[in-house]
Amino acid sequence: MLSRALSISLVLLSATSLTSAAEPPPAEVFERRIVPIFKSPNPSSCTQCHLAGVDLKNYILPSSEKTFLSLRDQGLIDLKSPEQSKILKLIAMRDPEQTSAAALIHEKVRQVEHEAFAAWIAACAADKRLTSAPKLATAELAEPQRPVEVIRHARKDQVLESFESSVWAMRFRCMSCHIEGTKDNDKLRAEHGDQVAWIKKAGSQATLDYLVEAKLIDLEQPTESLLLKKPLMTVKHGGGKKFLMGDQGYKAFRGWIEDYAKLKADEYATAAALPKESDVERVGSDIWIKLMNTPPAWGDALVQVDIHAWNDGTQMWEAKPIASTDRANFGKGRLWQHNLTLYKNRDDKAAPQAGLPPGRYLLKAFVDRTGKLSADWTAPLDATDFAGQTEFEAKWKPGYGGMTAIDGGKLAK
Repeated sequence: MLSRALSISLVLLSATSLTSAAEPPPAEVFERRIVPIFKSPNPSSCTQCHLAGVDLKNYILPSSEKTFLSLRDQGLIDLKSPEQSKILKLIAMRDPEQTSAAALIHEKVRQVEHEAFAAWIAACAADKRLTSAPKLATAELAEPQRPVEVIRHARKDQVLESFESSVWAMRFRCMSCHIEGTKDNDKLRAEHGDQVAWIKKAGSQATLDYLVEAKLIDLEQPTESLLLKKPLMTVKHGGGKKFLMGDQGYKAFRGWIEDYAKLKADEYATAAALPKESDVERVGSDIWIKLMNTPPAWGDALVQVDIHAWNDGTQMWEAKPIASTDRANFGKGRLWQHNLTLYKNRDDKAAPQAGLPPGRYLLKAFVDRTGKLSADWTAPLDATDFAGQTEFEAKWKPGYGGMTAIDGGKLAK
């Protein structure tokens, strides 16, 4: 009888040992699978979607218990359904558009991270001692040093969106020479090299990637970027002067380049340090407008034109412009002309349009008579620079040949 009891005890002990071997304790899983991620000199898969501000290592503490409590206390672990934990969903996030060799490496890293954290979280969630442990002090939590606003701003999809509303929106100022695959560009490319074809037919992401790869952007000294110096003609540019200091094109290019450089260097420490987000999204267009018979007093000054739409509901002109552009006036010929950049409210979910509907519009002109933009490139042209306005009808045909012409002599204040 004693022998039989002993045999049963040995079987039960053996079964317990097998269960323990099959399901190791959280600390053991942590040491074997999480610590190597923490100690790895390589960045985590977070870098596929973020330029800076966050790494999976930011959420790991030296001990299994404190790491679990830290994640639990921040709402990143689902105790009832561990497999649905937010930290696992964050690890699983990926850029579906990226199919490069680097993206495949990121995918392998992500799989290792996800499997490791999933196994460790499951082990922790099964330990009632851990799940019921008191909360950590706020100072003990493991989290990124950067606030969530900075982390969000550094997401690559947000960077692309910013690029599209700045550099990409202004590409029509440069497209005649710099878009790849055209007859003119092929000729220039043969003469001057691949950098001439920096506007890529594949779209905004391909263009952004090339500008960085080809070092047309200087991350150490943003104002020394060829993407700024060429159109300013501070270095030789076959296309002539396309920017004036402080004009809309310069503001868009420089603002985005400086922001990108700071993101790459992880320089944003607070949300307050981030650039102020505009409430409008800029969309490039091939719609041209011309002012003939411009006032002699304008000389060769920078002229900005804002276009306002008529609102049938309120029977008033819209307060905010629907489009705008700027360029130096040709004083000798009393002529000003340029293509429009369209504006779309950021909270408008409709896809941006590349054109304007025909109808009745109001043109307001502003002139930098004092050269204030040369002294401060961030300064706006405002009411103090107002030069006059006029109403007109337009069909807005695209292309240089479909240009809308207006008599500048009819502008009235």
